[in-house]
Amino acid sequence: MAAMSTDATAHTITLLPLGCSVPASGATVLHTLEAAGIDLPSSCRNGTCRTCLCRLEAGSVRYLVDWPGLSIEEKRDNYLLPCVAVPTGDIVVNAPLAKRRS
Repeated sequence: MAAMSTDATAHTITLLPLGCSVPASGATVLHTLEAAGIDLPSSCRNGTCRTCLCRLEAGSVRYLVDWPGLSIEEKRDNYLLPCVAVPTGDIVVNAPLAKRRS
């Protein structure tokens, strides 16, 4: 049986509706997207203000805080706070307000 890779760079973040993909860096989704030249609305960067709220369409993440600012219903509906979420594999994120930096 092949060993599973734990190398974060082996994972990909695909962003909808932009349709672009970037290699995960082991950092938060927000930080990785910003480093790739993609801006996503954000403010607190600690999971409380919800400015960066978007939807996780596929894949999974781990959170850097014990209880990110998501309701039980939002968690069930796969909402995501990219400022405190780190991909644990390939993910697809639906972030309609994301824009490529000019």
